Amino acid sequence: QVQLVESGGGLVQAGGSLRLSCAASGRYAMGWFRQTPGKEREFVAALTWSGGATYYADCAKGRFTISRDNAKNTVYLQMNRVKPEDTAVYYCAVGRDVVPTTTTNTDYWGQGTQVTVSS
Repeated sequence: QVQLVESGGGLVQAGGSLRLSCAASGRYAMGWFRQTPGKEREFVAALTWSGGATYYADCAKGRFTISRDNAKNTVYLQMNRVKPEDTAVYYCAVGRDVVPTTTTNTDYWGQGTQVTVSS
């Protein structure tokens, strides 16, 4: 069983920055998704277990950066120039065999961390 511990959510003003962290119990391909009430969980960003390849949804390109520290088995999502529409619960994701870019190919989820962007 993969253990995931997320941190870093909170309240931030529009235009500001926030960094999310997700510590895993091993080294895996990992990613971030987000979800708002009444909507499907959507992909935000992901990277391979080595960090050599990264993937971004259009909503994240140019503003968010995903990275990892393999010595700590931790993945980060640096969120810059945030917007009110970025408000959501953000979930860390692990794919055992493939990079988690869809909910279908995600095998494990973190507990979620709330990000609220005020206008």
